[in-house]
Amino acid sequence: MNILEHRALRGPNYYSRYLVIFMRLDIGELEERPSDTVPGIVERLLGLLPTLQEHRCSVGRPGGFVERLVRGTWAGHVVEHVAIELQNLIGFSVGYGKTIDSYEPGIYNVVYRYRDEACGLAAGVEAVELVTRLFQGDEIDMPAIITRLKAVRDAHMLGPSTASIVAAAERRGIPHIRLSDENSYIQLGHGHRQQRIQATVTCHTDLIGYGIADDKAWTKQVLGDAGIPVPHGRVCAGVDDALDAARDIGYPVAVKPLIGNHGRGVSTNIDDGQALREAFGIAAHRHPSVIVEQYIKGEDHRLLVIDSKLVAAARRRPAHVIGDGVATLQALVDRENQDPRRGVGHENLLTQIQLDEQSQRLIDQQNLTLHSVIPKNEIVYLKPTANLSTGGTATDVTDDVHPEVRYAAERIARLVGLDIIGIDLLAETLTRPLEEQSAAVVEVNAGPGFRMHLSPTHGNGRDVGQPVIDMLFPDSETDARIPIVAVTGTNGKTTTVRLLSHLLRQAGRNVGMACTGAIEIDNHVIMRGDYSGPQAAAIVLREPTVEYAVLEVARGGIMRRGLGFDECDVGVLLNIASDHLGEHDIHTLDELARCKTVVIDAVSKSGTAVLNADDPRVLAGQEWARGDIIFFTLDPDSRPIRQHVRDHGVAFTVHNERIVMRQGHVEAEVIPVVDVPITFEGHASFNVANALAASAAAYALGLSIADIQMGLQTFHPTPGQNPGRTNLIDAEGMKVLIDYGHNVPALEALSELVSAIPARRRISVASAPGNRRDEDLFNLGTLLARMHDVVFIYETDARGRAIGEAAGLLRDGAESMGGCRVELVLEEQQAVDRAFDEASEGDLLVLLIDDVEGAIERLKGRRFAPPAATAPTDESP
Repeated sequence: MNILEHRALRGPNYYSRYLVIFMRLDIGELEERPSDTVPGIVERLLGLLPTLQEHRCSVGRPGGFVERLVRGTWAGHVVEHVAIELQNLIGFSVGYGKTIDSYEPGIYNVVYRYRDEACGLAAGVEAVELVTRLFQGDEIDMPAIITRLKAVRDAHMLGPSTASIVAAAERRGIPHIRLSDENSYIQLGHGHRQQRIQATVTCHTDLIGYGIADDKAWTKQVLGDAGIPVPHGRVCAGVDDALDAARDIGYPVAVKPLIGNHGRGVSTNIDDGQALREAFGIAAHRHPSVIVEQYIKGEDHRLLVIDSKLVAAARRRPAHVIGDGVATLQALVDRENQDPRRGVGHENLLTQIQLDEQSQRLIDQQNLTLHSVIPKNEIVYLKPTANLSTGGTATDVTDDVHPEVRYAAERIARLVGLDIIGIDLLAETLTRPLEEQSAAVVEVNAGPGFRMHLSPTHGNGRDVGQPVIDMLFPDSETDARIPIVAVTGTNGKTTTVRLLSHLLRQAGRNVGMACTGAIEIDNHVIMRGDYSGPQAAAIVLREPTVEYAVLEVARGGIMRRGLGFDECDVGVLLNIASDHLGEHDIHTLDELARCKTVVIDAVSKSGTAVLNADDPRVLAGQEWARGDIIFFTLDPDSRPIRQHVRDHGVAFTVHNERIVMRQGHVEAEVIPVVDVPITFEGHASFNVANALAASAAAYALGLSIADIQMGLQTFHPTPGQNPGRTNLIDAEGMKVLIDYGHNVPALEALSELVSAIPARRRISVASAPGNRRDEDLFNLGTLLARMHDVVFIYETDARGRAIGEAAGLLRDGAESMGGCRVELVLEEQQAVDRAFDEASEGDLLVLLIDDVEGAIERLKGRRFAPPAATAPTDESP
């Protein structure tokens, strides 16, 4: 089998509203070998993956997939289920999938859900290899497959602390974006409502507080000055200084680096000078300045305070083993590390115990070696600190915290100034006030780990991610999102997006806009190019100033990567017409319509779908629409519109040459059509429709009729406001119309305007990308010839064709009409210059081009002379 395409769809898509992996799979000779022709395949597959027995498949009940295997199914379908189950086996709960025939024999589109993109893709690759070997009867090393997938998981998964915050956000319906694959840098929410975290450090974490927590001496000074018990000690620059400090303080002492975390370099219960020298070297390896301080006897406790409220407390014990009277210390450590709860790093509840020089010092202090047999029930501590990251254990004691201890912890958080703080407290117990016992705060932590509270070794786990979300988003379930408008259709997308963005900006909103041409933030162009896909959506939604996102959504982006967001507030479906058929297994208009309806299927339940009631396929697509529906139409008397309005639905239409809003018995005038510049006094009916669509979307977002009127009358068809879209320029002696019409439906719409503009001759420069079908390119050429007297054809983007092939098909179509002069000039700039040379006073020059700015620049200052006089003939009077 051969994987032809393999990618993650990052949002609602043609196949599903879920995040899914798309695989285009050529099963080769296995097309002739369904599963029922392979002896023993069912038993062998279930032996490898017994949990496949639970897969329901299309049968709709557990065991359904096995029934399909027995009856006979193809290898691509088996790959789908194996890819799903492999993800389940490494900890990602997924169940959705489908396998679809393509238009090519033996090639299937396999779709399956994922939680982590890297793991989803890796599971697909492993599934193809596994199923190939299964059908061939080869050996399959299942443990090796799981090991490889776990390695991918561990390299990409979020740590438990960050994951708990993200999970709490998901429960609140708050979207998240992973901003870096290298660390836990996460954006929660969109636009100006976003908050960001990195592990358990938030975008509001105080820098001074972070510095205090990072400097143990500074911490002790701040807390000690406020009456919080802290161990007596001082910072030492060398071993001799440390020995002097220990004599002053009195043994035993603790030694730690001035700056550090996770207990690294910390030694405790140092009771003589030689041990102090060794401990100093360990600490100095972490930081040149070393703290020597009083050793406080007591249990190690971690108090977690979030938003000045104590949310969890844990009693921690260092990594240790308990003797059985038979096994050596090394054997006990090995046995402990075999506990399935222990893993590497943060992958499991507990961390494996790694013996190091500090462990050896502790073992020596207890007069033991690794070969010593440890008496039954005797505890041997292997680490000086109780950090989980070094193999320690934790017991939840949140319910046992005395009110005075709780107040002290919350006061410490305020004194240091951290929104999330972990307080390391040595105390006999948390059930009595600190002043009544031996107790001291030995350290505070910015960005503390949550693992010990989420999944303690003993006691109840605490959902400490939720208080973080409640702190960052205190108001409501919707305060993390900004309104998103997604606009799709065959033609008119860019104009509608730009016009709607203009309406919002005129009403005082900060807008992030992405379309074919540019990304604009707050009316500033930040990127130029074709930004009609999910990458552009992510850029806009990451921008911290954006209040509204208006996004053009093209067919290619939907098919290649999905929408790039989970839902939108307004989805606009403009029209469905023949274009790009034959790509991504979309060969019919009905399939294209289903692709485009992804946008309205992604509308939130409280959102609005804006639909073109004049397009039968758009109208039929309302079955996919979520939320409310607003229709727009050029035919106010159509039956669907009249029924919709009678049912108190909203419609935008044209009545008595005015744009109006209708609902029930109400008809509110918005603006006369002639006062909307992009309609060219109504001659550009396609832009009348775009204006209606933008008005409907703006109304759905809460703009008033007055806001909409102001925006419509101030949006002009100029290169500044709507570059490359029906830009009509008065040159010296003639008119130039610039547009991006590259398909038959767009040109048919444009022809109404072209014929309405008085002209001696109509001259065009045109092209089309090579990824159109032959018949589409030929038909486009015939239409160009019908609209113009002279056509200069150039080559734009070959997209898989030979250079000149697409342009040749356009030329053939144009020449087939007769009556129009056709020239092939492959390079766009040369074709435009050739048209400039051809044109004369009174002509209309129609430029269907990509480089709008370049053409306008060359047009500046150019004077078009009157047409040459015709030479007299003998028959002349």
